Amino acid sequence: MSEVADYKLVRNACVGAELTEEKAKLLAAKLGVRHLKDGEVLVREGEDDQTLFILVMGKLAVISKDVSDGVDKHVYTMTEGECAGTRAFVKQSKRKATLRALGDATVYTLKPDDFEELLDANPHLAYLVMRALFRITHDNLARVNQESMERTNYITKTHGRY
Repeated sequence: MSEVADYKLVRNACVGAELTEEKAKLLAAKLGVRHLKDGEVLVREGEDDQTLFILVMGKLAVISKDVSDGVDKHVYTMTEGECAGTRAFVKQSKRKATLRALGDATVYTLKPDDFEELLDANPHLAYLVMRALFRITHDNLARVNQESMERTNYITKTHGRY
């Protein structure tokens, strides 16, 4: 298991979609590597950790406490290439969900301080990463809105067969 981020995996991730090989290598040099075993927790809801996570191997469960009963609920399953922690990374806020490995997984990490070094050294690369984070956030919001609309349609029995 390598302790150095592979720039090719960075380019295959949603955060690296627009990166050239050179820029992906620069970003990879700033990334940490975490290897998780099945069931291992990467980060817990409520923690004050603003690290951005890029899943490069395996799957992660996104788990959040249900506000009505306080029970942990599986919200989403992340697959390879997806990012987590965009809100905490950008807003510098606490975690809104727990991330737990489903089987063995490898995650690349980007700390805010390391990203800020990119701002000084390579502002265009930082711009491309931020644009990718905006796209990720927008796609997540669109997915949640679609799911909400489908739930509403199901409950009210409109716009489809039920």
